Amino acid sequence: MTMLITGGTVVSATGADAYDVLVDGETIVALLTPGSDLATSAAAGAERVIDATGKYVIPGGIDAHTHMELPFGGTFASDDFENGTRAAAWGGTTTIIDFAVQSFGQNVQESLDTWFAKAEGNCAIDYAFHMIIGDVNDASLKAMDVLVDEGITSFKLFMAYPGVFLSDDRQILQAMQQAAGNGSMIMMHAENGIAIDLLAEQAVARGETEPVNHGYVRRAELEGEATHRAIQLAKVGASPLYIVHLSASQALEQVAIARGNGANVFAETCPQYLYLNLEDHLGAPGFTGAGYVCSTPLRSKHEHHHADLWNGLRTNDLSVVATDHCPFCMKDQKELGLDDFRAIPNGIGGVEHRMDLIYQGVLQGEITLPRWVELCATTPARMFGLYPKKGVIQPGADADIVLYDPDASWTISVENHHMNMDYSAYEGFDIQGRVDTVISRGNVIIENEAYHGQAGDGQYLRRGLSQYLV
Repeated sequence: MTMLITGGTVVSATGADAYDVLVDGETIVALLTPGSDLATSAAAGAERVIDATGKYVIPGGIDAHTHMELPFGGTFASDDFENGTRAAAWGGTTTIIDFAVQSFGQNVQESLDTWFAKAEGNCAIDYAFHMIIGDVNDASLKAMDVLVDEGITSFKLFMAYPGVFLSDDRQILQAMQQAAGNGSMIMMHAENGIAIDLLAEQAVARGETEPVNHGYVRRAELEGEATHRAIQLAKVGASPLYIVHLSASQALEQVAIARGNGANVFAETCPQYLYLNLEDHLGAPGFTGAGYVCSTPLRSKHEHHHADLWNGLRTNDLSVVATDHCPFCMKDQKELGLDDFRAIPNGIGGVEHRMDLIYQGVLQGEITLPRWVELCATTPARMFGLYPKKGVIQPGADADIVLYDPDASWTISVENHHMNMDYSAYEGFDIQGRVDTVISRGNVIIENEAYHGQAGDGQYLRRGLSQYLV
């Protein structure tokens, strides 16, 4: 089907201009000057014309960090691939990159196949995978080369969770050397997990079991130390490095120093680290704070983490905004840690709200309109081998298009979100701007406040190498 989107302002990573967008089937075929002969002819011949007057026309969002159905602490993330990707679509995200998980003692390829089985035929939008290497050994190192050829071009390691995912410095360096050879990206959960576990044990021994203690023991200094160590290991291993869910000023400082020295070091942050804090949210009365337990943790509002992270987004020391979407319900899931904060499943649901929350930064003067698109769509596509099919509105790209209404206003609530959660981490947040229409590979899946897609609409994406590596 041919489709023409008229009257809107097309926003890219480099600017905002009035264009009509012509789509043929699953692909964008032209950007046309409104009122031109070509635009008039296209409107006459299009099978469908969508009026985008007063709206921004942006590339579909790419959330490069989600965890659908992730096993954690005796339970599973409450969003499966069907519901989680549908919620993403409601929020203007048309591609997710989830994490397949190899735990200790497991075969890498068999682990990946498990995640393929979870996702295949269930996703509402397009999807890809990173690979978590939880057991660095000769077999998993060799598997990294095989997976790169299969379109899995990024591998996540952990400096946290001893006995579950933690890799020691020797293993990290081995994986980085392997990545240097095959051109892939090493992603790092950078916290000093051994020190954190000691502090957690000491807190529980003192009777400090409430959710807020999760934030107290996962100190910002330990995120900063691990980030520094990861950067130095990447330098020795000649590997690119991408720090996930960066939350602390101390960690950002290390990234900024490395980037200033020309290193292939990149980092993402998440909306929760820009808007939520330790005192008001993680430290909420009673057990309410359990809904805000995530790792890295929320940071203190009395320090300058929020301001520094926004500044990092402006300077590009923070290159991407993802969500680390890993939702758990309070009932029967977060409640596993009623008597011990260490047993609270780690994660916050946010895949549906990322585009809206970061757009508030535009309105607040923190970032520009093109930077919003760059952080949420274009850079993730380039960083993880999806560009130019994804992350941009230009001829030849997939027709992943969002019409965004800057004049709409609404309030986030558990009553109106589409994630499988019994609470909202952003309950009561007033939002200016809203996703109006979502098009995924030429198919209108959100329109007139209704979902028109179905499970299986999404396709698996084989990714190339990052475009940011030198």
